[in-house]
Parts: sequence; structure tokens; C-alpha cells
Amino acid sequence: MTKITDVVDLEKQGEIAILMINNPPVNALSVGVRKGMADGVKAAMEDDSVKALVIACAGRTFIAGADITEFGKPPQGPGLEVPFGLIENGPKPVIAAIHGTALGGGLETALVCHFRVAVPSARFGLPEVLLGLLPGAGGTQRLPLVVGVEKAIQMIATGNQISAQEALKEGLIDEILEGDLVTGAVAFAKKVLAEKRPLRKIRDRREKVEAVKGKPEVFAEARKAFAKSRRGFEAPQACIDAVEAAVNFPLEEGLKKERELFAKLMMGSQSAAQRYAFFAEREVAKIPDVPADTPQIPINKVGIVGAGTMGGGIAMNCANVGIPVIIMEVNQQLLDKGLGICRKNYENTAAKGRITKEDVEKRMALIKGTLSLEDFSDVDMVIEAVYENMDLKKEVFGKLDKICKPGAVLASNTSALNINEIASATQRPDFVIGLHFFSPANVMRLLEVVRGEKTSKSVIATSMAFGKRIQKIAVLVGVCRGFVGNRMLAERSREANKLLLESGSPQQIDKVIFDFGFPMGPFTMSDMAGLDIGWNKATSKGATLRDRLCEAGRLGQKTNAGFYDYQPGNRTPIPSPLVEKMIKDFAAENRIPQRTISDEEILERSLYPMINEGTKILEEGIAIRPSDIDVIWIYGYGWPIYRGGPMFYADLVEVKKIYDKLVEFQKKEGEVWKPAALLEKLAKEGKGFKDFRR
Repeated sequence: MTKITDVVDLEKQGEIAILMINNPPVNALSVGVRKGMADGVKAAMEDDSVKALVIACAGRTFIAGADITEFGKPPQGPGLEVPFGLIENGPKPVIAAIHGTALGGGLETALVCHFRVAVPSARFGLPEVLLGLLPGAGGTQRLPLVVGVEKAIQMIATGNQISAQEALKEGLIDEILEGDLVTGAVAFAKKVLAEKRPLRKIRDRREKVEAVKGKPEVFAEARKAFAKSRRGFEAPQACIDAVEAAVNFPLEEGLKKERELFAKLMMGSQSAAQRYAFFAEREVAKIPDVPADTPQIPINKVGIVGAGTMGGGIAMNCANVGIPVIIMEVNQQLLDKGLGICRKNYENTAAKGRITKEDVEKRMALIKGTLSLEDFSDVDMVIEAVYENMDLKKEVFGKLDKICKPGAVLASNTSALNINEIASATQRPDFVIGLHFFSPANVMRLLEVVRGEKTSKSVIATSMAFGKRIQKIAVLVGVCRGFVGNRMLAERSREANKLLLESGSPQQIDKVIFDFGFPMGPFTMSDMAGLDIGWNKATSKGATLRDRLCEAGRLGQKTNAGFYDYQPGNRTPIPSPLVEKMIKDFAAENRIPQRTISDEEILERSLYPMINEGTKILEEGIAIRPSDIDVIWIYGYGWPIYRGGPMFYADLVEVKKIYDKLVEFQKKEGEVWKPAALLEKLAKEGKGFKDFRR
């Protein structure tokens, strides 16, 4: 065996050379790997005793992509074009032996090889679009030549992976190998030599793209579809442009177009935001005062109080990963309803082919119902998901404290209430924590983990690990009204309601927020959630516009009337003349003059108060990092990932500009617009949230 670099070795088994890459954890294409590949391939091609070369990887995967830690740094040679050129244009057959995943640059490496073999469990993909980029080492040019234009666009513009079986069907790989991969790949190489197979260069296989040459409508339709399914994203459209270049140009020209498109995306704000979000999502697990080796409590059984929408969704999260659940309700009717909804959700998923019917039964068997809290005596964690009322929650926790075994974690799904006060109802406040799931809990990825004043580090570590285990993005926050997400949302809601009375147009406000990239605007969202959440018919006196809408029976989509009108069975909002009159009348009664408001003002008044509140959250230590706030808003509230979250966006706009605008609004509207002290400090120092250090 010859050591080429620290991460690449070259060995010979008779006339077959094996280039082995060993760059844990995912064999990323670092400078050491690129140099090792170039030097190793060159050595194999120059060695007369070597007749064929196998490229394989040690560890759990084939090359799983580029080394993204190199992004944004000065490039270090050699680039991938050097080893790729040596492989593709070499005189000897090169076989890629694939296990785990061949992603991004890994798949691009395989595409320049003459043959590809894989284990049955291997997966293939070009996920660069998820970082706001496109494959920049020939993936957009070679993949269409193998799998055709339609399949290539689907893979490249979505980043979705395909299995080894699908790859074989599409012609992306030549064989699926059982048993030891390297042994099988060497045997395959010997077969290639024995059969004197010609070197199959993908660059020369153009029959599949010739079929769509001169058919621009193919790409026009793809652009239209992705403009809808990936609304606002630039990278998918650039991916389609690159694939079209693969059809219309020879390879060298197509590669040049690919590089141009890649460079444009790399320099743009969207890719910067998506790469930032990628790292931010991983950063949330790092808690300065809770070391990675903090002892955790084993969670082998979970109890859930409440079988409503939230409780049922949380139960499904646990069952999905094999954790037994016992869920409690106050009567059999409510319990049966909750369990029935869980089953219906699973059956709907099975009908879409995402799980099997056997999976439905297996998961439902893990969810047991009960009418008694006494059945929680042996659970390792209880998650309370009852109505958002402090007295009720304290009553539940007082009972759980007496029933649950010592060492069990007592968690509340509260979205805004004080965890310290809830913990005060127990004799074990160090074992009480907030686990704020987002609705629907079985779908939404965010989990706000709320640490109380006395919550132990072990319980925090356990809760963060539990969140990861049930496939959530868990973010640790402190105690305050609304925690991070809802506290900031309250600021946007306050200003949206003021803008509504000043402009008279819910549709304009919603359109501005929708065009920014949110799934929907604040008033469409209110209609979907229900205007009567927190509203009391008995005490309502028409003090707010929402009171009057509810008093008129306009409760949102469920009554086909809220801020908008709706056709039965259709959630498309229709502007309501009646609501427009109600807004106008309410504004007149309260002496609020109506005027034409620009989209720019709507956007500033919607987003800047959120950023200001986020800054206060940082000042108070409620959030550890600005990026934690951004993760919460991306995964819990639909902030467009290509804008990076509110704190990243603030840096994009420039903190100084936001500070100046807040001061301007403060002079007009009062102290509610007063900039946070930290925001003022950053603005006056010419810094941004990227510079924030606690």
C-alpha cells in the first residue's frame, strides 16, 4: 500500500489498483482528497502493471460532497477538474465502488468514472440546490446524458436522492453488488478487462439529450413548475438553465455555463443565507454551560397529558421512532377521537406510499390510551399538552409530581406561559422543562426547549437529545412571555393590526409578506388558525376589529368567513367588501385616518419590530445566539430560508439602516419603536449580528 496523502492510499491487488479515500466522517472532497485523487490516479495510469483502477472509500460512505468549510475561502488547488480530467481521459478503465451515499461532488466523481457499481443500500444525489447552489463540477452536464433531461432536472433542482435500484434502472450505475464491495468491485474490474469492454465516457453519450434538443417548451414547463413549488428560490431555476446548456452545447461549453451559473449563485445573498442556515441548524446543539458529555436520562417510555391536536401529534413523533407512548384524556370520547386522528393521519401517509400498512399498525400499537394519570407512574418523561391556562397546568403538574417516579422529566408544551411558575407546583423544579412543539406537531420540525431557573443540566441535555431523536430541530431558550418565536410574532401582529386600520387592506399586507417569502400573510394565517382562539363570546364588547368579526360569526376558514370570504371546501381567500366596510367604520370610530401605504413601509413595519425584539431577546440571554433565533423562525414560522432568518436579514439590510428607521418611527409613533440598546450599540459601531459575542 502506498500512502498518497494523509487521507488517500493506493494499493494493488494483482493488475487492479484500488484508490482508497479515508477522510472521516463523510469523505468530503477536501484539498487533501483532491490532491490524493489526482496523484493516485496519475500513479495508477503510469504504472504498466496496473490495468484498471477502482475508486472506493473507507468508513460509512462514499464521497458525500464537497468540503463546505472551504466555501467563501480562497481556493486551494488542485480543483476537481484535475483528478476528473485524469480519470475521464485516462487510458485505463476506472470503476467507482459506491456505498452509503454518493452526493454532490461524490456523484460527480462517479460520473467521470467509466463504470459504477454500488451496494444495494447506496443512495445518489446532487443536493447543492439545498445550499442555494448548483453542482459545480460537471453534475449538471453529465447527469442528463445518463438519466435524461426530465430525471436530471428532478434530481438537480430538488436535491432529492435516488436509491441504488432506481440508479440501476436509470443507467446511472452498471451493477448492484452483494457482499464485500471492494472485493466485488475488483471482480467487476477483472470482468471489464476480460470482456475488453470499451471505456464508456459519459461525455460522449448524447442520445438522451438529443431527444429534447430544439424543444424549449420542456424547460419552460419545468421553470413554471419550480417557480410554484420552490417559490422565491433562485437556485432551482439556475439548475434548469444549466441542464438546458447540457442539451444545447458541447460538454466544454456546457461546463463553462455551469461554472458561470455556480459563481453567480455563490456570490448571491440566497446561497449565503442557505449556507448560513445549514451551519446555524447544527450550531443550536452547542450549549455553552451544558457540556456534550452531560449525563442523560434514558427515555424509554413517554406519557402525554391530552389527546388533542398537539398531544396526538407529539405521540406520533414518539411512535415514529419506536418510543412507546401512553396518552391520557379526561373521558373515553375524547381519547377515542384523539387516537382515531392518529390512525387517520398514519393511514393517509400510507395511502401516499410513504409508509406501509404494517408500519401503521406497528406505530399505533406503540400508542396506548388511558383515562388515569396514575398510569404514568413508570414513564421516563411526561409531556403535558392541555389547554393554555396556568391554573390548569399547575394542577396537572402537582398531580404528576406525586405520581411519576423519581428522575422522570416533567415537560410542558406551553407556547407562552412561565415555566418557573409551572415548576413551582412540584417538589422537583430541577426536573421541569418546557417542550414547545409547533402545530401540527407531527409535521413541524421546530422544538423550543425552555429551560427554567432550576432546570438541571441533565434534564436540558436529555430534552435536547430527545428532540433530535424524534427528528426535531431542538433550540434551547429561556423563560419569558412567548419565549422567542411567539414573543417576536406578537410584535409583527401588533403592527399588522395597526397597518390594517391605516390602509384598510388585509390583502395588500398579506401580499407583501407572501411576496417576501412567507407561506402566507398574517390575516390569511389568522383565518386558518381561527379568529376565535382566545376570544370569549360572553365577555366580548367589540373593543377590537377581531372582536367584531367574531361577534359577526366570522371565525375564519372554518366558517367560510373571517378577514376574507371563502367558498365551501376552498381555502383560497376572497376579498370581502363587508370586512372592508367594517375596517373603515372601526378606523373612523377610533379616529384613525386611512391612507395609501407603500409596500416598502408595510415590510419595514412588519419586520423591523421583530428584529428589534430579537435583539432584546439576545440582550436578556433568552436566546444563546442570533443564529438560534433565525433557526426558530425558519423552522417554526416559515421565514424563507433563502433570507436566512430575521437576524441574518438584519445584517443583509444593515443594522444601521434598521436602527435609523426605528428612530424615525419612534419620533412618529412613540416609545414602542425605541431601538434596543444592543441594536443601537451595533449600529453606532458599524457592526452587525454576525459580530455579536456574548
